[in-house]
Amino acid sequence: MAAIDQTIDIGDLQKPWYARLFEMVRHQPLGSAGALVVLLMVLATIFANFISPYDPEAASWKHQLSPPDANFWLGTDAFGRDILTRIIFGARTALFVGFTAAFVGATSGLVLGVASAYFGGRFDIIVQRLVDIVMAFPLIVLALAVVATLGAGTVNVIIAITIPFIPQCARVVRSSALAIREIPYVDAARALGFGHFRIIMRHMVPNVMAPYLIMLTTFVGQAILLEASLSYLGMGVQEPTPAWGLMLQGGAEEFAESAPWVPIFPGLAITLAVFGFNLFGDALRDVLDPRLRSR
Repeated sequence: MAAIDQTIDIGDLQKPWYARLFEMVRHQPLGSAGALVVLLMVLATIFANFISPYDPEAASWKHQLSPPDANFWLGTDAFGRDILTRIIFGARTALFVGFTAAFVGATSGLVLGVASAYFGGRFDIIVQRLVDIVMAFPLIVLALAVVATLGAGTVNVIIAITIPFIPQCARVVRSSALAIREIPYVDAARALGFGHFRIIMRHMVPNVMAPYLIMLTTFVGQAILLEASLSYLGMGVQEPTPAWGLMLQGGAEEFAESAPWVPIFPGLAITLAVFGFNLFGDALRDVLDPRLRSR
């Protein structure tokens, strides 16, 4: 029976890429849809200069608040700027802020969580109490406090979004690392005289990569939503940088009735991006979690 199972696994690996892609779509349809959204955002970010019909910062009073037509597929805003172009370039801003904040926050939480679980004792108690304090504040409230202190701007927005992510990832990673710390091969590594750094990097970090990757993917969607919220409140990315939150700020209230395309399309872009990353993160969790994969 073991030989048969091994043959099946090898056969699966030898399937052409399109067959494996079809299997993934069949087993994870929602996750595949989320991955498609993520892929389209990445492609739009990379090729924005080639696929955008206009300059995202070029104003045209002649075409102010033009409705969607053959020239402006999604219409124009109050400054005559093409909304489609600004949405495409806004994806670049959203992904840059989202990926940077998510990666720095999740990686810092990974290091902090593993170190807290490995060393334990007083160090673990101090770290966990600090984590509890930071997690007591809602994400948006803590981000607003940081931006109010540091000031608006892309870099400060990334810092403001990164800080709330660190304790979240640290808490999840620590719970996994605590179990790994008690596994015999970790004790064997200590008995052989390996240093703390080698044990952590070689034996503990690789075994907590699954929750780390899941948290990283989820954080990107949250970071995009937080960046849009801060920009909408005027405390995030500043004009004339294309950003979805800024586009909502400039049209959500004033033009909701007279020019509904101004707030609707940026809002749909934010919704689709966050929804796509959440679906992709859920599918990644199902794939990486052996308890869910065995069902």
